[in-house]
Amino acid sequence: MIAILEAKRAGLLERKHWLPNIVAGIIVGIVALPLAMAFAIASGVKPEQGIYTAIIAGLAVSLFGGSRVQIAGPTGAFIVILSGVVAQHGIDGLQIATLMAGVMLLILGFTRMGAVIKFIPAPVIVGFTAGIGIIIWVGQWKDFFGLPTPDSNAMFHEQLWFLLQSLPSLSLTTTLLALLSLFLVIITPRIKRMERVPGPLVALIVASLIQAIFQFESVATIGSAFGEIPRGLPGFQLPEITLNRVLDLVGPAFAIAMLGAIESLLSAVVADNMSHTRHNSNQELVGQGIANVLAPLFGGIAATGAIARTATNIRNGGTSPIAGIVHVLVLVLVLLVLAPLAVYIPLASLAAILFMVAWNMSQPKTVYAIVREAPWADVFILVVTLLITVFANLVVAVNIGVVLAMLHFLKRMSDSVSVEKIEKKRLNGLVAPEFLSLYDSDEEIKVLSVEGPFFYAGVDVFERRIENLKPIPKVLVLRMRYVPFMDGTALQVLEKTILDLQQADCRVVMSELNPHLRRQVARAGLLRKVRQQLLFETVEQALQAAHETLREKEKASAGEVAAG
Repeated sequence: MIAILEAKRAGLLERKHWLPNIVAGIIVGIVALPLAMAFAIASGVKPEQGIYTAIIAGLAVSLFGGSRVQIAGPTGAFIVILSGVVAQHGIDGLQIATLMAGVMLLILGFTRMGAVIKFIPAPVIVGFTAGIGIIIWVGQWKDFFGLPTPDSNAMFHEQLWFLLQSLPSLSLTTTLLALLSLFLVIITPRIKRMERVPGPLVALIVASLIQAIFQFESVATIGSAFGEIPRGLPGFQLPEITLNRVLDLVGPAFAIAMLGAIESLLSAVVADNMSHTRHNSNQELVGQGIANVLAPLFGGIAATGAIARTATNIRNGGTSPIAGIVHVLVLVLVLLVLAPLAVYIPLASLAAILFMVAWNMSQPKTVYAIVREAPWADVFILVVTLLITVFANLVVAVNIGVVLAMLHFLKRMSDSVSVEKIEKKRLNGLVAPEFLSLYDSDEEIKVLSVEGPFFYAGVDVFERRIENLKPIPKVLVLRMRYVPFMDGTALQVLEKTILDLQQADCRVVMSELNPHLRRQVARAGLLRKVRQQLLFETVEQALQAAHETLREKEKASAGEVAAG
């Protein structure tokens, strides 16, 4: 259900719930202001575009999203992708890519793919978010230390080496201001009675006051880098969309859509755990799609659910979309009244804020826990995803990480498939004594138990076991009680095995298939091809049919001898 309607149905839009949501919205708006500008600048666009994004996307997700406490806006995860798009295609290209990503998110939501996206394994998510954190951290060195700007088209290791070589020429004033800002970001929440005061806002105000008073020429500010932030909201502007540009931007748009979907749903899950609510994944994707369609049409950039701002909303009493709407109104008020003062904000203080964002995104405790405690395959997937994210490409990293995780999953699933012979002693507990006597001769009747998911990655185990049947019995009973499903490859292998054994004068019968498997076998035409009863409800019935087959063969053999 749409968040605003769900909140209304739950009675959360009543007047008694207004005050806590208004307070939470004001606090979140204050927190969002420095982050929106910092993320915009790091993405290669103007600081006001980050504010526009927080306003437009924040309002859209609060009204049309699937989580009633979600706060949306620009986030750190997008920096790597967006800065690359701006460098290669310009701001117009970024707006077209964001618009396309919004349409993709709408399609994902309408086709109910929200649940599928949540299946991306944790090592892949931790790997690429940690990699993004490292890239953001290194990318802010130039503003934190006052260093020259490296070539935006250079590879990560080339930019890192350039910045390391430039460190001896750092600006002492800029670095000290950045260190002060970083100290304030970290220490403010730990000071008694200031727990709810946003550290980034304190750092921004203090650093801006110092710069406004002393006017350090060596310190880069929003004013010196971008000029004055315009007052008021932007007008509607449709980018020039051509077929060639659309084709060029399909890759970046898909990356923005996938990353936006993953982060927004992760944020919604975090919100559920904190607020004891349950979000609608598909509606959340629809809300994010609307946000990313509208944001670029009004000067914004890509947006998604912001985990930190959503958590701040909940911790301060937010329970409904009212908080998200109030957070938007706070940003609008700032834009209308305080925009001219932004010229004094040092880029070094914004870099310090992003240092903290990068640290939180890197999740060092989570990475350490996975490396120390998780299976080696999960550690390998995490490390590969992280390294490819940092040194190659985020989209490639996620794709390779998911493929590796799938291959590992298939390996584990195939290892769980077993085809074992059931000895007479074990049958003693499965069938009645009168049926146990039918299983006297191992050469005449063999019972194999097939266990585990019978699919293309596990058929090799089945084929090898059948090949090792020495001697080939006159009747083979396949007990399928613990087979949850079969795929098309398994059905083909099963059919070939049964028909080959028939040619070797061995009858195959199967017992205890679940209803779904029985329908699959029937739909595959196997019952018609075998031309004998193949399926039985119990092992006892299968053994009885096997015994009757033996008697028929004995009679036929005796008849042949008499005729001879």
